[in-house]
Amino acid sequence: MDWCLCALMILAVLLASFLVLQAWMASLGGPGDPPHLPALPIIGSLLSLHSDRQPHMLFQDLQQKYGHTYSLMMGSHNVIIINHHLHAKEVLLKKGKIFAGRPRTVTTDLLTRDGKDIAFGDYSPVWRFHRKMVHKALCMYGEGSASIEKIICHEAQSLCDTLSEVACCDQALDMSPELTRAVTNVICALCFNSSYRRGDPEFESMLLYSQGIIDTVAKDSLVDIFPWLQVFPNAGLRLLKQCVSTRDCLLQKKYDEHKADYSDHVQRDLLDVLLGAKRSAENQNPNTAEFSAETVGLSDDHLLMTVGDIFGAGVETTTTVLKWAIAYLLHHPQVQSRIQEELDLKVGADRTPQLSDRGSLPYLQATIREVLRIRPVAPLLIPHVALADTSIGEYTVRKGARVIVNLWSLHHDEKEWKNPELFDPGRFLDEDGTGLVIPSPSYVPFGAGVRVCLGEALAKMELFLFLSWMLQRFTFTVPTGQSLPSLEGKFGVVLQPVKFQVNARIRPGWEKTSEPQKCC
Repeated sequence: MDWCLCALMILAVLLASFLVLQAWMASLGGPGDPPHLPALPIIGSLLSLHSDRQPHMLFQDLQQKYGHTYSLMMGSHNVIIINHHLHAKEVLLKKGKIFAGRPRTVTTDLLTRDGKDIAFGDYSPVWRFHRKMVHKALCMYGEGSASIEKIICHEAQSLCDTLSEVACCDQALDMSPELTRAVTNVICALCFNSSYRRGDPEFESMLLYSQGIIDTVAKDSLVDIFPWLQVFPNAGLRLLKQCVSTRDCLLQKKYDEHKADYSDHVQRDLLDVLLGAKRSAENQNPNTAEFSAETVGLSDDHLLMTVGDIFGAGVETTTTVLKWAIAYLLHHPQVQSRIQEELDLKVGADRTPQLSDRGSLPYLQATIREVLRIRPVAPLLIPHVALADTSIGEYTVRKGARVIVNLWSLHHDEKEWKNPELFDPGRFLDEDGTGLVIPSPSYVPFGAGVRVCLGEALAKMELFLFLSWMLQRFTFTVPTGQSLPSLEGKFGVVLQPVKFQVNARIRPGWEKTSEPQKCC
């Protein structure tokens, strides 16, 4: 039996090697192709990519030799790297539908039940209907009686209460779990009409599986480059399967509860809205003009994976930006002071900030934009796939080519940004310092076009409200004896800051506040 298994494995490796060799020979390209890194059969350009630099920085460095746009081989896959906004806008906007495909990888297929979500799902009629349905559901929910703003403010109040308790004890705090809980509760309220208390076992389990997914998915690990490696023991893949299983148990439990007591007359949350939209689509008469083939094939898995998308991406991205914001405020206390002066002048201490204050707080808004620029959450946007033969600028692109937009390069282009490594919120303000501007077309923190982030509006609301509530009441400082947090970041699906602690000191005028402030 062992000999048979070994023979089959050797045969599989030889067959895979033959197919990779064929793909490599076909990828050598012609005169119209982008400049390309050296490539070898089977392994492609992996030797040229061996570096201590994180991938987004390495891709930026390689521009010096190969230009803004170049190609490389990841195993048998032809990958085009975009480092300039002109070609990025062509991929994302001008030819957005041609480049709207997504690659299939081992890790993302495990995460999404073979691409049945929105972020990693391939472009198709079902995907278009799916995305349209989710967008409509988000809009419908936003207009409901329990507005998103009130949900965020409720969690901001809870977060500030926790920070007050810690501040009174003069303790150093790792804010990551508290920020994650606050943002998670916003998503839970939206999706499930529920929330978690501090220390909840289900929430602690969620923290563990979320981090496991971030550490293993879409990092161009060897199993994604060479899928046949699945037959060998793989600790990362085993961890991912465990984390996805834990996540799916939670999602299935919530989904079953909603299906059991669903009512057409009461829509409590986003999951109810999605269930209603799906049932409405299923009840269309095939003989009517309204019926569309796009609705066929939309399964329970699609809805579950959509909630998984909103839950995973919605929590981790916003939490990560908040952590980066606090890290940079620790490095630049003068920025923190200026935001607080703006809050004191425009909001005061008699009420808490509201979304309607955004126009009155341009420096806070500019700071959020600068954080999104200098440390983009996803420095390498999720890869796109060309669905037809096409071009990028003067270069030929063949159907099936993968395209990676290096958002890091766009946001750190010295020709577009003065001193791009300098943290300077003022670059997003007009000459008077009272109005917001976008100083470069290189700024696309949420992507653009067909594949733009669905949660952009929600993320912007959360970032503004959480930061304004916290900075109105607290000043964040580095704990005595500790160094400033590292600004290097940990590469993964998102670029996370390394763990750090802060002291949250209650600002003058808020020391005796024991009663919760009136929520917006």
